[in-house]
Amino acid sequence: MMKVTMFSSILTHQSNPQQIEDLIQGLFTPKEIAEIERRLQIISMLKAQIPQHEIAKRMKVGVATVTRGSRELQKGRFSQIKPNKNAWRSNIA
Repeated sequence: MMKVTMFSSILTHQSNPQQIEDLIQGLFTPKEIAEIERRLQIISMLKAQIPQHEIAKRMKVGVATVTRGSRELQKGRFSQIKPNKNAWRSNIA
């Protein structure tokens, strides 16, 4: 059985996007939020079948960072993230 963390429990019980945004802004620094956004963009690009080396080049990250996302994707995670070939240009909502 999967352990439910306090963070995931709080997120699960939020229905108001502003409350979720307030929680994220309060818990994470702007730099941490940017890193989470970058990882979400990487996953979106992987789902769009963009090669890992191309993603690493576009996102200016190491191939290991992209590979980590790929491994998690293979575990069946990130079902809520949609494929996006242009994820590096857009903000993920």
